[in-house]
Amino acid sequence: MEKLKVGRASLTWLNGGVTHLDGGAMFGVVPKALWSKFYPHNEKNQIELRTDPILLQLDGKNYLIESGIGKDKFTDKQIRNFGVAEQSSVEESLRELNLTVEDIDVVLMTHLHFDHACGLTKKIGEDEFKTVFRNATIYTSAIEWNEMRNPNIRSVNTYWESNWQPIEDQVETFADEIEIAKGLRMIYTGGHSDGHAILVFEDGEDSFIHMADLMATHAHQNKLWAMAYDDYPVTSVHEKESWMEYGYSKEAWYTFYHDAYYRAVKFDHTGKKIDEVKRVRYEY
Repeated sequence: MEKLKVGRASLTWLNGGVTHLDGGAMFGVVPKALWSKFYPHNEKNQIELRTDPILLQLDGKNYLIESGIGKDKFTDKQIRNFGVAEQSSVEESLRELNLTVEDIDVVLMTHLHFDHACGLTKKIGEDEFKTVFRNATIYTSAIEWNEMRNPNIRSVNTYWESNWQPIEDQVETFADEIEIAKGLRMIYTGGHSDGHAILVFEDGEDSFIHMADLMATHAHQNKLWAMAYDDYPVTSVHEKESWMEYGYSKEAWYTFYHDAYYRAVKFDHTGKKIDEVKRVRYEY
């Protein structure tokens, strides 16, 4: 498991599963001739996308950033359509760190699309589900939580009842911004989803920004490269521009949930990469 130390914060990437989605959809209007120079694709034009939660250990507490795609929650058709080559083994990852799901104090959900939220619950019967991180407070934006429970015609297929009903009593929401711990903030952005949020951690001169699906991979660094999956792509572009400028000025680390090649990248004030944490790759 790859690790990164940022000031007081220790980050460890867990194994949350892997999907393969259409590269054209992931890069929106960007021509394949351009995006394929930065991110590999297979013969089906799909790109490999991790769904790996980040264990954030800070001031004696265990935080989880995102939750993975879960286990045994997909039909055979969904496994085929989403290119699921591996399902979550978050519990096994935690066990290697001498932790259990009961040790997670807080789960930070940037948004609640199924590929981020399926790991929040587990199947225990034919149509019954229960929470996985039963001792945790789960944070997400108020807008996202409302849409999760009342999806629109576009979002109905990505917000699943099985992912929100078992956790209702654990969820705490916020409007624009909330300080989760000293130096750790969740900030509402919108863009990818109506309620999308990012995470910003600052400790003196050290910082990281978890852009979530505003910058899903290192190849999405260009502020104009927004996904076709974004509900509000113009908002995504403006928010990415703002937070990239902010991060460049601080030489912040940018952490990834989906990237199959990099766990984190640091840029200088011009946007040039100056440091990286590569993912150890395995064949499936």
